[in-house]
Amino acid sequence: MVAGTRAAALYPAREAVEEYWCNYGVNPAYVTALQDAGLVVSGTGEDGTIRIVEIANHPFFVATLFLPQKLSTPERPHPLLAGFAAALAAPARHRSSV
Repeated sequence: MVAGTRAAALYPAREAVEEYWCNYGVNPAYVTALQDAGLVVSGTGEDGTIRIVEIANHPFFVATLFLPQKLSTPERPHPLLAGFAAALAAPARHRSSV
């Protein structure tokens, strides 16, 4: 996880292993433009490819190229899903920009 991001704050460890089956990803030619527009890369694979992105000033905009729900259970929710639920439970004034 990239320090200072929402993803880093939600994960209990600095590194995480997530199952990834995709044959697609973010085109490297567009990464700079996406970052200039406010998209934050908050997690990458071992090879440096993007796996998690977010928008810093949004109440909860986190997108992944893996399936956090695959390993989540009611007894042990995935950290990103628990963070999403917490953002939904936050007072409405924090969600007004959604």
